[in-house]
Formats: sequence, C-alpha cells, structure tokens
Amino acid sequence: MRDTVELVTTVVFVGLVGAAGIWDLRTRRIPNWLTAGSLFIALVLKGLAGPAAFWDGLMGAGLGLAVGLVLFAIRALGGGDGKLMIAVGAFLGYERMPGALLAIGVIGGFLGLGEAIRRRVILPSLYNAVDMLRRWITFKRAEEPRTIESPGAVTVPYGVAISAGAIAWWFWGVPL
Repeated sequence: MRDTVELVTTVVFVGLVGAAGIWDLRTRRIPNWLTAGSLFIALVLKGLAGPAAFWDGLMGAGLGLAVGLVLFAIRALGGGDGKLMIAVGAFLGYERMPGALLAIGVIGGFLGLGEAIRRRVILPSLYNAVDMLRRWITFKRAEEPRTIESPGAVTVPYGVAISAGAIAWWFWGVPL
C-alpha cells in the first residue's frame, strides 16, 4: 500500500507542479484553482501515508508559506508563485523543502541571467541585483525598493523555476 501511495504521489506531484510551470510560462499567471487544488491533494496524499507524513506535509506547506510571503512582500515573487511554493512544500515536506528552495533559487537565477542576456541588459541587471543586496544588508527602507514592477526589471515566469527545482529535488535531492 505504501509503495502505491508513493507512486501515485510522485505522478500527481510531477503532473500538477509541471502543469503550473507550463501555465506560468504561457500566461505569466498560475491560477488559484491549480495551487489550492495542489495543496489539498498533497495533504490528502500525505494523510494516506500516515499521520507523521501528514504533519511533515503541513510543516512543509508552512515553510513554503513563510518563504513565499517574504518574497511576495518584497515584491520579488508574484502571488501565484508564492501559492505554488506552499503546495510544493506540502508535497515535499519540511525536511526536503530547504534543498528544493536552494534548487529553485539556482534555477531561477539561471533563468534571470538568461533573460538578461537575451534582452542585452546584463550590466544594468547586475547593478540592480547588487543595489538590491546593498539595500537589504544596510536596511535602506526609506529608499524606493526595486521590485518585479520596477521599470527595466528583468522578470521571468518564476513558476518555471519553482516547478523545475521542485521536480529535480523530488527525484535527486536528499534532506539537508
């Protein structure tokens, strides 16, 4: 029974998270029905695996919520991306989510770098990244922060990075 639940969970996870990435790539949006449905299904599947798995999924969703909220609050992520992080956390669980976040960040960085090169704005993008880091380090809250809505900001459909990083970590990652 346990192997069946794991196989079903893997297929559903890849299908839902992959669909979210493709949806974001095509429309630059991730619908609420997909993120909320993914969260619900993840917790149901975790519940079928047992109480410990359910709580691990719930704590993973909480970690995804915390990270997603922070990134949404500083306007580094869109709302759909933040909600997708919650669903991914529910599927991966608390122990595996930190590694997935690292994979997501690396893939997102490469996507951003590729987009900056494609648009031929690599130097301004690097300047903006260093400026953003400087603001965070020095707590320059009075200055106008750079966001995904800032003029000239290089944006990517981050659901693609979330999907790719989470799926990669699902198959090849280990708890950190």
